[in-house]
Amino acid sequence: MSSATGTTARTAAALAAGCAIALLYPAAPAGAAGSVHISKIYYDSPGTDNRSNASLNGEYVQIKNSTSRGVSLKGWVLADASNHKYTFLRYTLGAGRTVTVRTGSGSDTSATTYQGRRAYVWNNDRDKATLRKAGGATVDTCAYNNSRADYKIC
Repeated sequence: MSSATGTTARTAAALAAGCAIALLYPAAPAGAAGSVHISKIYYDSPGTDNRSNASLNGEYVQIKNSTSRGVSLKGWVLADASNHKYTFLRYTLGAGRTVTVRTGSGSDTSATTYQGRRAYVWNNDRDKATLRKAGGATVDTCAYNNSRADYKIC
């Protein structure tokens, strides 16, 4: 076999292998970089658990949008393992932004929303947060099992 024929055969084999790999590992679609995810759960509010609004607001969940565009969270649900649910009404989480979902009451802002509860949601020893889209599809979960810490970075 001549060197030109051998080179052509090797080139064809390399091209075929490259195509096979591309089929197994397709490129990510544009805009798929990043995600909306639970980034932190502060489950044991500072001080005594006395059900004051300040204490209730000391426990919270942070949700981060690491995509390059705003994401509407309208109808999305944040729930714990006991199925205490918080549903986002009209809310868009900006690109690269984080929203803090506090348990107690307060005035919603672009960075903080309030569940308006008078009792704690997140157990001080173990629990699981689940974030779901309006249609019910799970977007992210974060669980913890540690009574010696106050929060979990997800």
